[in-house]
Amino acid sequence: MFNKILIANRGEIACRVIKTARRLGIKTVAVYSEADAGARHVRLADEAVFIGPAAARESYLVIDKIIAAAKQTGAQAIHPGYGFLSENEDFCHACDEAGIVFIGPPVSAIRAMGSKSEAKKLMEKAGVPLTPGYHGDHQEPGFLNVRADAIGYPVLIKAAAGGGGKGMRLVERSEDFLDALASCKREAASSFGSDHVLVEKYLTRPRHIEIQVFGDTQGNVVYLFERDCSVQRRHQKVLEEAPAPGMTPERRAAMGKAAVDAAKAVGYVGAGTVEFIANQDGTFYFMEMNTRLQVEHPVTEMITGLDLVEWQLRVASGEPLPLAQEQLAINGHALEARIYAEDPSRGFLPSTGRLVHLAPPDEGMHVRVDTGVEEGDEISPFYDPMIAKLIVWDVNRDRALARMLQALAEYRVVGVANNVEFLSRLTACPAFANADLDTGLIERERDYLFPEESGAHREAWLVVALAELLREQERAAQHAGRHPEPASPWHLRDGWRINADATRSLVFRLGEEQKTLRIENRGSVFRIEMEGVVSTVRGSINSRGLLRAEFDGMRTTATVVMAGERRHVFGHGRAWQFAAVDPLYHGAEGAGAEGGLLAPMPGKVIALIARAGVTVDKGAPLLILEAMKMEHTITAPAAGMVKGFRYGVGDQVGDGAELVDFEVGPV
Repeated sequence: MFNKILIANRGEIACRVIKTARRLGIKTVAVYSEADAGARHVRLADEAVFIGPAAARESYLVIDKIIAAAKQTGAQAIHPGYGFLSENEDFCHACDEAGIVFIGPPVSAIRAMGSKSEAKKLMEKAGVPLTPGYHGDHQEPGFLNVRADAIGYPVLIKAAAGGGGKGMRLVERSEDFLDALASCKREAASSFGSDHVLVEKYLTRPRHIEIQVFGDTQGNVVYLFERDCSVQRRHQKVLEEAPAPGMTPERRAAMGKAAVDAAKAVGYVGAGTVEFIANQDGTFYFMEMNTRLQVEHPVTEMITGLDLVEWQLRVASGEPLPLAQEQLAINGHALEARIYAEDPSRGFLPSTGRLVHLAPPDEGMHVRVDTGVEEGDEISPFYDPMIAKLIVWDVNRDRALARMLQALAEYRVVGVANNVEFLSRLTACPAFANADLDTGLIERERDYLFPEESGAHREAWLVVALAELLREQERAAQHAGRHPEPASPWHLRDGWRINADATRSLVFRLGEEQKTLRIENRGSVFRIEMEGVVSTVRGSINSRGLLRAEFDGMRTTATVVMAGERRHVFGHGRAWQFAAVDPLYHGAEGAGAEGGLLAPMPGKVIALIARAGVTVDKGAPLLILEAMKMEHTITAPAAGMVKGFRYGVGDQVGDGAELVDFEVGPV
């Protein structure tokens, strides 16, 4: 076994590897960019080496810097994590040349599976079922269009060197093919350094099922059962679970055999994932093999009771697989939800900023949280905006669903937009709860998952008001304690007036809704009147915002976090953002540059779609911004004229930068 390893990755990935290494008594070396100088993985590692600027291509993707860091620190092996260089054959080869063990498959296996096209050819020879499509080298757009027409729509264009849902486009009509191809090739070239694509038949209600495989240097290969990863947006997984609902023992054995055959065909060593696309009738086709440990591996660990990172380390050090196929078994059911800094209501637009308040649920036998950030850390625009992976386990799927809903209800995130509430709706969605699964679930259940905005119930308004009053009292008490006359009644914030009732008003806004609450202070009890209805309330609040409240004799708990003028209220599995309104302040309404379209986040302009001087309809694409590893199309907010662009292709833009001079008017 190794004494010291370097982890060539960041975030929750690096933290996950460090956790196992520490348990095994192995020292760890982290690498970090300028943006990650204070990151959690750097704080957790035994040593850390600076490797360059924030951009991944200048730091985490520079092979020479990673190898130099390993040599400098005396690391015997490098764990690539499950991103960045994990599937880079040049990196694997560089490790071999430097005499450093690469904790992963051999170069030959990475090379064989690195190209989706070549992998398909190899799998065909191995007898693994394949999806109908074109996997050849001819890349002329017209030719690919013709092949797509012959396959029959809908088709999926996929980057041959792709992964992680990037470089993929669904095309439903021949006339849309060339534009989608151009966009896919741009993204593929940017993300993977190659614009080579393949075209496949798109199954209308497919399930995405993957098999975890593991091989050792003695030629043994096993499969550790399946994961269902059907719930996706933008071809990226949102919820994963193991085992797959409705999986029969016969089908599991057939898919497991196909996965093992695929692994043996390339002499696979270490952890790998063979991904299949499956029809509702149970037929399945090879999609790709990822030559790394996957993001969703925790659900496999939860149902098998195994530590797959430990297996990786043991196999890489020359040990045989710890268990044979017949010794592996499934116990219970596990779910994984990816907590992202993103706004589901705005097309899952990533969010950046400081995590002002971060309180995950308590971990234990049933709940696991894999994260690379802590309260106070920044979600930067340079990397994937994942906050954490929330994993739950229980004896069956229904119990696991209940665990997930409870854990999500306990998750508190303030400072960035996030998808926690969306994940709660997704978990509770009847289609998901009843295992009516396919990769289009989110889109077909939009009405349930993206309901119209509704105001908060009365209790939420009372909660935010009570929290405000209790915090005022606490601040007054602290001020009095520092004063030479702490007992003076002038320190009290009770609204007292001579010859009058001790009343005052608090004003809060939720979205477009604004309410005034009249407060009457009666010592430890408040009478709050809202819209003509009076409630008697009391309670206590701690430094973390946990509020224990009593409303008219009914007791409840909630969490209220202050961030500037915002009051973030969490309760009953919901979250609301109230704004505290100062009645004495009158801000200007509608300020800002008229007609300017703003960048939703820092990024790079990669394409100008419209032309200056032309009129467009509402929703027409104007330009494409690349940010946080994804393309974002900026569209016209209304019918009008594009007067000009303020940036050209290749320009970097900041958050909130005006991108387009746009004049609203009749087309």
